[in-house]
Amino acid sequence: MDLPTFLQQLVNGLSLGSLYALIAIGYTMVYGILRLINFAHGDLIMVAAYVAVMGLGWFSWPWPLALGLAVAATGLMGVLLELGAYRPLRRAPRISLLISAIAASFLLENLSLVIMGGIPRPFPVPAWITGSLTVGGTYIPRLSLVIPAITLGLLGLLFFLLYHTQTGRAMRAIAYDLETTSLMGVNLNRVISLAFLVGSLLAGCGGLLWSMKYPQVTPYMGIIPGLKAFIAAVLGGIGNLAGAVVGGLLLGFLEVMLVALFPAWSGFRDALAFTLLIAILLFRPTGLLGEALGEEKL
Repeated sequence: MDLPTFLQQLVNGLSLGSLYALIAIGYTMVYGILRLINFAHGDLIMVAAYVAVMGLGWFSWPWPLALGLAVAATGLMGVLLELGAYRPLRRAPRISLLISAIAASFLLENLSLVIMGGIPRPFPVPAWITGSLTVGGTYIPRLSLVIPAITLGLLGLLFFLLYHTQTGRAMRAIAYDLETTSLMGVNLNRVISLAFLVGSLLAGCGGLLWSMKYPQVTPYMGIIPGLKAFIAAVLGGIGNLAGAVVGGLLLGFLEVMLVALFPAWSGFRDALAFTLLIAILLFRPTGLLGEALGEEKL
């Protein structure tokens, strides 16, 4: 592989890894607070994509309005999931929460199938983002540069929220010890709902960027990226935000380099991700940056 090709694949890996990281943060935020794997999180990608398609295609809304409403609808859906599927079971055994999360995922997928149909719909990509740049003989799609830039900006806002605001301190306190934090006067329901809102908003942004990168919308489009983001979260250390980012970037680079170096194995890129999940669970269950968490916490 020559240098220009290597640099091009490096940018592609950064772009794909940024998407995984953006979606993985939602998993790790919910797990850090409730010790819950929110398997419906990946389907929020699909919700954002369909809302944007309806706004742009059916109602001819301008791009900023359509994308903004798509992200807002995804955030609202995340809060509704917390209110309807998780909050009533917060004191139940964790297996009940897990089953509820899986049921919520199936519900979203089948509702979209009934409402929107099973025929794939094209996602309209703005013209300014479809071009490419050539730098030193390296072909770089504009979208591959836009995705990491947006991801970096959103991560900066998230870390500011978590480490420089009172709400962020409450989220970190709940993640450390939910029971003690509740005794200190923190409104648990409000803070947990806000955590779902933030994670879902990030998933919505990730869903729109994913739809621009792979412009085809179906009711089941969120399954694979959702699972990949979950693997990225486990790889980096689920419950650790920095770990989710590292895991997402690492998984993106590994997938892209597998296809670039071994084109005949391109059909095994998903198998690589799941093999990596098995390996990390066998040899380092806490992930690259994660720490062991006590089972007594929710």
